[in-house]
Amino acid sequence: MIVGSLQEEPDTSLRGAVPTGGLTLDNYSQINERVDLVRSLVNSGIFTGGVILGTVVFGILAGYALARLHFRGRSTLFAVMLLVQIVPFQLLIIPIYVMIVRTYGLADSYLGMILPFAINSTAVFVFRQFFLQLPEELFSAARLDGANELRILWSVALPLVKPAILTAILLTFIGPWNEFLWPFLVTKDTELQPLAVTLANYISNVAGRATNPYGAILAGAVVLAAPAVALFVAFQKHFTASNLGSGVKG
Repeated sequence: MIVGSLQEEPDTSLRGAVPTGGLTLDNYSQINERVDLVRSLVNSGIFTGGVILGTVVFGILAGYALARLHFRGRSTLFAVMLLVQIVPFQLLIIPIYVMIVRTYGLADSYLGMILPFAINSTAVFVFRQFFLQLPEELFSAARLDGANELRILWSVALPLVKPAILTAILLTFIGPWNEFLWPFLVTKDTELQPLAVTLANYISNVAGRATNPYGAILAGAVVLAAPAVALFVAFQKHFTASNLGSGVKG
């Protein structure tokens, strides 16, 4: 993909995978000339950051309740939450669109983009599994000292589940960052459109007329994928060292 984005002329042969020359940055410069990349990156950052914030906050609260609070119907509620994961978002997109755009009037707004993705059952599951692994004695001792549940969550449980927070961030990031359909539906103002929508518009309207259409399309794909790859590389050591996979066992 990177090699194809740097090619001056399209070369789909096997030799094109190891080019000996003819590389150029023109495909990237054309994107920069026709698209406000900085604004689009900021929009994607706000959209993705808002989704991550909602996912982590709700995931912590719901995961703690499902793991450590004893109430009637807890197991049933957890089972229903898991079943929700099998319902595709596209199946619900029409009623969600009517509610967000027509009922709440949140078209062309960051909040309208964020709300449908702000609650993620996968994050709830991850946090629940981490909270279940903590020793019950910690919570019993805190309750004996007179701490309420919010105090226990903040002072006792939360510092011990930092790997779960990192897991939730990494699992959540890729979804809203690459999301195209929902932002495309609710944002007509180009000043609010995230990078995925902006690059899709560029590819459909401009890239076809470029000197190297394939190179322009691949350059757009590299620009979209680069932040996600950089995030994974930056946190890979922490991801491995913390053994985050253990958080979904049990």
